[in-house]
Amino acid sequence: MSILADIPFSLLELAPMREDSTITDTLKDSLAYAQHAERLGVNRFWLAEHHNMPGIICSATSILIGYIAGGTERIRVGAGGIMLPNHAPLVVAEQFGTLASLYPGRIDLGLGRAPGSDPVTSLALNRDTQRAEHFPDEVSELQSLLGPREARQSGQAKAVRAIPGENTNVPIWLLGSSLFSAQLAAQRGLPYVFAGHFAPRFLSEAIALYRREFVPSAVLAKPYVMVGLPLVAAPTDAEAQFLSTTSKQRILALIRGQEMWLKPPIDSMDGLWSEQEKSYVDSFLSLSICGGPATIKHRLEVFVEQLGVDEVMFTNDLYSNEHRLRALDILMSIKA
Repeated sequence: MSILADIPFSLLELAPMREDSTITDTLKDSLAYAQHAERLGVNRFWLAEHHNMPGIICSATSILIGYIAGGTERIRVGAGGIMLPNHAPLVVAEQFGTLASLYPGRIDLGLGRAPGSDPVTSLALNRDTQRAEHFPDEVSELQSLLGPREARQSGQAKAVRAIPGENTNVPIWLLGSSLFSAQLAAQRGLPYVFAGHFAPRFLSEAIALYRREFVPSAVLAKPYVMVGLPLVAAPTDAEAQFLSTTSKQRILALIRGQEMWLKPPIDSMDGLWSEQEKSYVDSFLSLSICGGPATIKHRLEVFVEQLGVDEVMFTNDLYSNEHRLRALDILMSIKA
């Protein structure tokens, strides 16, 4: 039996949009994608907060989580993540407390400390440019707001309460691409997600730090590591390489400060990028699981065995929604 049989597979969704599509159709496609994932036995379906990025339609993250959860029945739905410096902890607690009340036992709350946007947009979201420095304190505040009321009694005549939110105990995950969140997750005894789908550089160091410094907590007895990976699955290696040019064009647009619409795959990237740009894109996507069934199975088995991860979360940003669904079929078939 494959080592992958017992490893949960999950999805990270950015609601990727083609320039010739509409926001309405893009979000309908995301729901169809989540419904297909649920039928196949995918564990979680998370949405990632981004702002001011044409081609990425998930700025109103909590609303989309409700949309996806309302259109599915069993799959866990959550944020991967909410960028906490953009929001007051009370507002996040109320939103996710509401979601958890509507969809009991199915809502996850992943938290990040990056803005999920460019500096100008970040300032429009939050005038306090130092908010990220208070991330550990705001995580604690959010945990308190989502926990039992008795734990928050402090002798105050009127303590702030999240209604809904209080006592929902929505599972909190810390997300990161460096050592900061790994260390904080370890200190708090929280599950940790490494963003290998876009920032693979500190992967091994972050996981080792998290496991080494982990302190058991009321929510987690031992470390739990999930890693995000880009996925390009197709019937053959050659077709997967062809389809992967959509992601490569998108990352190229990102580093050039251009709009990030999904573009059709092309035969070759030659002539589209400089050597420096090619190197950057290749580094960005260096953990990509790209190929036919046998190739992606082998790459994932090696990855899981080397790092001992507990769960893998995939981005799957292909140009055609039909190809996205097919990629899920292929991915889930290799677990056997």
